[in-house]
Amino acid sequence: MYLLQQNQSQMYLIKPVIYVLTFVLPFTAGNVLAQQKDKRGPNILFILTDDLGYGDVGVFFQNKRAAAQDRSSPFTLTPNLDEMAASGATLSQHYCAAPVCAPSRASILLGQSQGHANVRDNQFDKALGDNYTLGNVMQKVGYATVAIGKWGLQGEKEWPAHPLNRGFDYFYGYMRHADGHEHYPKEGLYRGKKEVWENRTEVSQDLDKCYAGDLWTARAKKWIIDHQQGNGKDQPFFMFLAYDTPHAVLELPASAYPEGGGLNGGLQWLGMPGKMINTANGIPDSYTHPDYIKATYDDDHNSATPEKPWPETYKRFATSTRRIDDEVGDILQLLKDLRIDSNTMVIFSSDNGPSIESYLPLPQVRYDANFFSSFGPFDGIKRDVLDGGMRIPLIAKWTGHIPAHTEVHSPSISYDWMPTFLDAAGVAAPVVADGVSLLPSLTGKGKQPASMIYSEYFEGGKTPAYPEFEIVNQGRIRKQMQMIRMDNMVGIRYAIKSQDDNFQIFDVSKDFHQQLDLGQNKGLAILQTKMKDMVLHVRRQDTEAPRPYDTVAVPAIANRKLVKGLFWKTYQSATPWIPNPNGLRLIASGIDSGMGLGAMGRGAGNMVTFEGFIKIPADGEYVFHLSVVGKAFVRMHDAVLIDEDYGYTSKSKKVTKIKLRAGLHPIRIYYQRAASENGKINLEWSGTSFAKHQVPQSVFFH
Repeated sequence: MYLLQQNQSQMYLIKPVIYVLTFVLPFTAGNVLAQQKDKRGPNILFILTDDLGYGDVGVFFQNKRAAAQDRSSPFTLTPNLDEMAASGATLSQHYCAAPVCAPSRASILLGQSQGHANVRDNQFDKALGDNYTLGNVMQKVGYATVAIGKWGLQGEKEWPAHPLNRGFDYFYGYMRHADGHEHYPKEGLYRGKKEVWENRTEVSQDLDKCYAGDLWTARAKKWIIDHQQGNGKDQPFFMFLAYDTPHAVLELPASAYPEGGGLNGGLQWLGMPGKMINTANGIPDSYTHPDYIKATYDDDHNSATPEKPWPETYKRFATSTRRIDDEVGDILQLLKDLRIDSNTMVIFSSDNGPSIESYLPLPQVRYDANFFSSFGPFDGIKRDVLDGGMRIPLIAKWTGHIPAHTEVHSPSISYDWMPTFLDAAGVAAPVVADGVSLLPSLTGKGKQPASMIYSEYFEGGKTPAYPEFEIVNQGRIRKQMQMIRMDNMVGIRYAIKSQDDNFQIFDVSKDFHQQLDLGQNKGLAILQTKMKDMVLHVRRQDTEAPRPYDTVAVPAIANRKLVKGLFWKTYQSATPWIPNPNGLRLIASGIDSGMGLGAMGRGAGNMVTFEGFIKIPADGEYVFHLSVVGKAFVRMHDAVLIDEDYGYTSKSKKVTKIKLRAGLHPIRIYYQRAASENGKINLEWSGTSFAKHQVPQSVFFH
C-alpha cells in the first residue's frame, strides 16, 4: 500500500503534458450500457463459509498433515475443494476484512475496509450501510442477483437492510445473525427454532429435517436451474451463497450425501412441505461421515500405547467440513451439466479464521482449533488480528480464463471482490470501493495493483494459549486491535491505549508465527512511523465503534517542492456511479489553479478528477462543505472525506468534520456531471480560526 501511495505521490511531481483530443465521441450512457449487456460478463458465484480456517482446507494445510503421517496429528479431507483448486487458483495470502462474522461480511458486501464500513466490532444484526453493495452494483450492470443462506445485516425492527433493499432480486435464508447458530431451523435441536425467509415470507414451517447447509445448496441449485432453463438464461447472474457451517453448533446431517451431483444427482429441491429437499429424511443430527466414524489418533504421542478414538466433537467438525466439500462439488458439477462452467466465475472462501466455540451437549470435550490445526501454519484464531485469525482460504475457478494450478502469492483482501467482479463484467468499480481488481493475478493478464490491507477490531478476550503458538502469542489480551500490511511486513497492535503505541512488525514471508518483532529495530524506524501515519490515512471515525486514536489529527506528509494548482483529467463514464478512473479512457488533462471546469468544455467527457495536495494552515478541526450539480466524491489521503455519489441530490449537501495536522495532505476530487447540466463544484471550509468560505485556490498544489 505504501509503495502504491508513494507512486501516486511521485505522479504529482511529474511535469504535466497538457493535451486535448480533437475528436470526442458523444457521451450516451444508454448506448454504452447496451454494449456492455451485449458483451455479457460471466456468471459469478461467491461461496462464503462460516468460521472455516485457512488450515481446514486440504490444499492449504490438511494435505500436509496427511502427508506427514504423524498419528498424533489428525487430519480432514476436502477432495472436491482440492480438485477445484487444481483446476483454478489458490490465493495463499488472502485476508478477511475483520476477524469476526458481521463486520467481515459487511466489508465484502460494501467493498470497503473496516476503516470505512459502517458495521464494525461485534455489531451483529446492524443494518448494512445504504450505499453501493455487491448486490446493487451487479444489478445495475444487468445481472440477476440472489442471496442465499446467512445474512445477519438487516437492522432492527422493519429490517431496513433486508437483502431485497440492498440490491438482491431474491433471498432465501436466515435473516438474523443468531439464527445461523442452529443448523436445523424447524427442529431447533440445540439453539431453538429459527426463521427461514424467502424474500419477505417466513417459510420454516415446511422445513422438516432440513440440515441448513443442504437446504442452502439445494435452493441454490434450484435457482440456477430455473434461471438457466427459463427466460433468464440470457442474463448473467450473481449469487452470494453464504453458509452458516461449520460454525459452532456442529450439528450432523440427517443422512448421507446423495450419490452423484449436478443436474440429476446430489442434493435436489423437491419443494414439498415436510420433504423440501431429498436429504430431509433419517434422524436429524445423526450422520457421521464414514471416513471419521472409527477415526483414531495417538493422543499421548506414544506409539506403544493404544490409539484413542477422535472425540465426538471433532468427528462432528470433520463431517461438517466434508459436507461443505460435497456441497461445493455438487454445485460445480451442476455448472458443468448446464454447460455454463466456462462462463461462471466461482469463488470459495471463509468469513474469518477458525472458531473455538461449540454449542454441543458434550461439556467434557469442547472444540479446540488446534486438534486439526485449523489456523494452518499461523498463530491466532477468530477474533485475532494475527494471521491465524485473518488469513482465509481462497479458491477461484473460471474455466478457460483462470489457468489450472495457478498460485497467487501477492497479498489481497476480501473487499477486493467488488472491483474484481465488476472488472470481469467490463465496468469500473465505484470510487467508494477500497479494493482493487484481482483479475490480473487470477488470469495472468495485466499488472496486478497492490491491495490496501487494513483491519481494526475490538474484542475483550484472549488468544488461546495453544502450544502450537509462540509464547509471545499465547494468552494475548486483545481489546483494541489494529492490523496493516505493507509488502511483506505486517504491523499489529493489541490492547491499544493510544496512537503512540508502537506496532509489532513481522516479515510474514518468513515468520509465519509472527514471533520476531522487528518493530523495535532502528532500521525500521521509518516504517514504524509510516504505519502509524498510514492507519490514520485510511480510516474514518465511527462513533458506534470508538477507538483510542479517533481524536488524533490526521498527519500531513513530508514537505516537498510543489507548484500551485491541481492536475485535472477528464473521462467518459457510462456507470451510474462515480467510477474509479483507473482503466477509463483519458480524454484530456491539464493543470488548473483550483477546480475550474470551464477549460474542459461540455464535449470533453462527463467526469473530471482533480488530484494534488491541499495545504492545511494550522493544526485543528476543519469542516468541509461540498455542493455540486451532479455527483462528487472526495478522498483525503486514502480516507473518504465526502461521499456525494450514492443517492445524492443537490438538495442533500454533505458536511464532514476532520482533525488535520498543518501541512500538505493528498486530495483527490471526483466529479460526474449531470446529464444536461453545466459543471459546478463548490467546496467550502471552516476552521477554528476562520468562518465558512470557499476553499481558496492558493492552498492547492501539485
